[in-house]
Amino acid sequence: MKKLFFTLAIMFTVSVAFSQNYKSAIGLRLGYPASISFKTFLSEKNAVEAYVGFRRWSYVNYVNIGALYQVHNPISSVDGLSWYYGGGAAVYFWNYDDVYFTDDYNSLNVGISGCLGLDFKFPNAPVNLSVDWVPTFVIGDAYYGGFRGDAGALSVRYTFK
Repeated sequence: MKKLFFTLAIMFTVSVAFSQNYKSAIGLRLGYPASISFKTFLSEKNAVEAYVGFRRWSYVNYVNIGALYQVHNPISSVDGLSWYYGGGAAVYFWNYDDVYFTDDYNSLNVGISGCLGLDFKFPNAPVNLSVDWVPTFVIGDAYYGGFRGDAGALSVRYTFK
């Protein structure tokens, strides 16, 4: 966490002299799961965010690939702040490998997601922060299928004109 804040402080300090419009951004989604994120605006209010994530715990590994369509609404009292909502889909590639049992298997799941979040673009720096909740209904195997309300992230991205 200290490294994250140090990196953000350096990026902000180095780029204080620049003012950029926020058209596209690339960075990290620090959440469940950790992901690489690319976000681009299709119009003033509408954006698409694509991400690739990886998670490993115990005997389970998975990679997910997804995209979210987002509608942004500015919060006029704070320059650069907006709230957004939207939806999208993701594909999950699972691998369960228990070294003590013979229950090893692979699986493919599809998720239909909603999203609700806040997005902030620093006015004088090419840095974007967002925090969101991404409830997902997963279609697939019995182990991971059904409603999942535990996904979301804090995203830190470098913005482009």
